[in-house]
Amino acid sequence: MSEFRALLIDDEEELVTTLVERLGYRGIEAEYSLDGYEALGKMRSGSFDVVVLDLKLPGMGGQEVLARLKSEYPNIPVILITGHGALENEPEGRPEGVFDYLLKPVNLEDLIAKMREAVREP
Repeated sequence: MSEFRALLIDDEEELVTTLVERLGYRGIEAEYSLDGYEALGKMRSGSFDVVVLDLKLPGMGGQEVLARLKSEYPNIPVILITGHGALENEPEGRPEGVFDYLLKPVNLEDLIAKMREAVREP
């Protein structure tokens, strides 16, 4: 039985397929989506405990995906990953509803720790 279920949303297919595989080795069931539309479809048909979301996505951007996730699934923790600098340095800071964020390249152990923390918080 898996520790928890995660949905990873990132358009870098090599990155997310590798992360999903490595999470599986550690007892974490994970799926991935390469775009926001596919991710929202998976959310509707599956049950996930945590979402890992890249901000830069083709088509529906990460901010819009985040807004839709928080509208439809307000209690699901979302961890942002970005290769575009720290969110605290941006004028709007960390978007509302985000549990935390990590910078790319993502360290697997840091990601797992953040996901465990997010899933365990009330």
